[in-house]
Order: sequence, then C-alpha cells, then structure tokens
Amino acid sequence: MGGNSLYGPLDPAPDAGYADPPERVGFFTDTSVCIGCKACEVACKEWNNVPDDGFNLLGMSYDNTGGLTANSWRHVAFVEQPAPATQAAAATTTAQDSGTEPGVPPAATTQFLGMPGKEPPGRRADGPHGDLRWLMMSNVCKHCTHAACLDVCPTGSLFRTEFGTVVVQEDICNGCGYCIPACPYGVIDQRKGDGRAWKCTLCYDRLHGGLTPACAKACPTESIQFGPLAELRERAADRVAALHEAGVPGARLYGNDPNDGVGGDGAFFLLLDEPEVYGLPPDPVVTTRDLPAMWRRAGLAALVMVAAVTGSFLGRRA
Repeated sequence: MGGNSLYGPLDPAPDAGYADPPERVGFFTDTSVCIGCKACEVACKEWNNVPDDGFNLLGMSYDNTGGLTANSWRHVAFVEQPAPATQAAAATTTAQDSGTEPGVPPAATTQFLGMPGKEPPGRRADGPHGDLRWLMMSNVCKHCTHAACLDVCPTGSLFRTEFGTVVVQEDICNGCGYCIPACPYGVIDQRKGDGRAWKCTLCYDRLHGGLTPACAKACPTESIQFGPLAELRERAADRVAALHEAGVPGARLYGNDPNDGVGGDGAFFLLLDEPEVYGLPPDPVVTTRDLPAMWRRAGLAALVMVAAVTGSFLGRRA
C-alpha cells in the first residue's frame, strides 16, 4: 500500500513504480439513484468494442446480462424485494399517476442532485404480493488497492496503471486463467473462442486523453460518478449522511474502507441493503494474502525433507 502522504494511503501507484503519478481516480456508484436504464452497459460496449451479450432471457426481472463477464464489463442488476416499512411509509406521501412510487424519500435525492422534483429510483410498486421495491446496481471491476490478479499473472498482462487502476493487456495474455479464481469479486472472465481474460479498464485510453470513462459519461442520473478517489469518498460520506437524515437507515458504503480485506477499492458503491443482496461478498479479502507464508512453509518443509533424505543416506553408508 502506498505510504506517500502526498497521495494518501489508498494510492497504489507509487508502490507500482510510478515516481510522480497523477491523483488516483475511480468510480463512486450511487445505487440509490440508478434507474436501471443500462446506458452504462451500452456505452461501455460501444467505446471498448466489447462483443454483444445478453440476448438469452434469464427470467430474472429485466436483468438480461446476468453478471460481469468477458463480454459485459458493466452489469446492471435488478433486485426485487419487499420494501422496508420506513421507506414504504415515506413513499406513500408522493403517489403518482403511474401507480409507482419512489422507494427512497425524494428529499434524499433532491438534496444531493440539486434537481427539484427529481425522484430516486429504488422504486416501490403496489401489487398482489404487497409493497415491492427494485434495487438497481451497476456493477464493475473494483480496481482493488491490493489486487490479487496482479500477483498471479505470469506474463505481466495485468498491470497497475499510473492512475491506480488495473488493466489487462490482451495482446500479452496467454489465457492461463489464474486471475479468474484470484479475484475475490468474480469479475474477470475468459472469452469463449478466445481464451484470454477481459474486464473493465476504467477506459484507460480515455483517461490518457483527460476524458471521463464512457459509462460515467453516459449515466443520465449521475449514479456512476468518476473523479479523484479522495473527492469521491468525501462526496459519498455526505450522501450517506443525507440519506440517513432523510429516513433511509439502510444506506451504506461498500468498498471504501482502506482497512478492509483488499485495502479499499478504486470503484466503490453506496448500497441500500446488505452486500449479499447485490451479489457482492460481505468481507472480500486478497486471495493471495497468505502466499508469502505458504512459500516460507513450503521452503521449510523442503529443507526438512532434504535433511531427512541426506541423513538417511549418510546413515546407511555408516
């Protein structure tokens, strides 16, 4: 973990060998204002020339892609669940002609976006099974501060950029697949018929041109926010406080804690429920964290074995 106070403890670029890196950038995805439009998925595919995907209906609400894959670097999940009583009560004061009502009090969104009348999308609907809400989340590679995928890549295909992000160089990838089980989030995938690993690059080429990544640029509600990671973390903390004050006690941040198992993420999220509800691990850890100790034990075991064989051999000669 980078310890240079100029960049802060969350910047891994100095440890990757960059003497004078730019400020670390990343994503803050506020799921409370995601409307599930999938504009981010489309923009990602168009800019990065990612093959089409998701034409097989999964029977899972409006989620057609199902998860992050080699052909889906952004995935918008739809989670349908009973609406919490507190949010349902708040929503009943803002009924609309459409028959749907917001699952998060409007004040929580207007205070954040500064858009009068703008409604948050954790939407509530009256139906035969009671009050329901959709939780929508645009998932992506987390660009971990401590990335296990970097540890296991034998070719150097995976590398840390000067922006603190993690990128796969497809022309160097040999398709070994070691990075796939190493990722604690299940992000990386191999493309069928290709064999190489693919994932979000945080639009590395656009960053070099001073441009916003395609997904964040296309997001109509600013659910996906891009910028210096330190600024995003401050903004996210203010957003959570605003939601709590507005009567949404379940709002929480995920992936922002530098003391978690991966040292904090370069792409973190505001969630309205437990991480498991969104298909996220509750306590992700660097899967290679025990490798040094394992190699030491293996080396010690090898020395003991060599000593035993040598002693046996010498004993026979005596």
